[in-house]
Amino acid sequence: MSIFKGAGVALVTPFKDDLSVDYEQLKKLVDFQIENGTDAIIVCGTTGESSTLTEEEHSEAIKVVAQHAAGRVPVIAGTGSNDTATAIKLSQHAEKDGVDGLLLVTPYYNKATQKGLIAHYTAIAESVNIPIILYNVPSRTGVNIEPETAVYLAKNVKNIVGIKEASGNISQVAKLMSLADGCIDLYSGNDDQILPLLSLGGIGVISVTSNIIPRDTHDICQKFFDGDVAGSRELQLKAIPLCKALFSEVNPIPVKKATEYMGLSNGKVRMPLSDMDPAKAEVLKKAMIEYGISL
Repeated sequence: MSIFKGAGVALVTPFKDDLSVDYEQLKKLVDFQIENGTDAIIVCGTTGESSTLTEEEHSEAIKVVAQHAAGRVPVIAGTGSNDTATAIKLSQHAEKDGVDGLLLVTPYYNKATQKGLIAHYTAIAESVNIPIILYNVPSRTGVNIEPETAVYLAKNVKNIVGIKEASGNISQVAKLMSLADGCIDLYSGNDDQILPLLSLGGIGVISVTSNIIPRDTHDICQKFFDGDVAGSRELQLKAIPLCKALFSEVNPIPVKKATEYMGLSNGKVRMPLSDMDPAKAEVLKKAMIEYGISL
């Protein structure tokens, strides 16, 4: 059974002016998402700046979101690490805090072999009893989950059930789904490729753009599921300029700025991320206004 179907938000982590985690604002973001149609919440993923959170902050943020969501939508915790032991520790904590599933990015920097990826993911999966979504984003981690590897894991590790595919390689995704023959749930990891991946058998997206347009991101998926492919395509194409602006600098710098424009956060990011270039920030603001977002 799938953890969720539709649009899950890769939630930003709001900070206070002193750059400590703003847990009260985090709760407000959860409410904003649920009230606007999000199908799932992914906390402490890449967009949530997990790499610069301490283990204590990481676990507390997951606990806060799981408790505040209170079963209204599934909560998925990003607990990946380039250290398998750390990923196991974070995953076990998240399971105890009541999340519905885990999102595990490939180990970054280490550049594990495919054999190493199988060992890494198997060890984490065997340490918990909740379902796991693999996260393939080679542009950020330096390693690609080959289709054969993803299918092997899905067929041989009972709680590895899905993959967030952000390689951008449609041919690779098509090969994956051909080999999988239904054994793995596919989620788009690129907001400009939601519809293409749905057409290949995907069941949703784990979305950055959902931070600011949760309803429309949900609708791209739901219209497709309902057979309204033209309506889904219309929304997907409408979002392209906004997606481009949201990725004009490294994620999550632009989406943090976008949430600031909307009054959802102060827009602050932790070093080594930096404030958004003012000229690009103006382009982002223009794209948001042209899309119809109230600022």
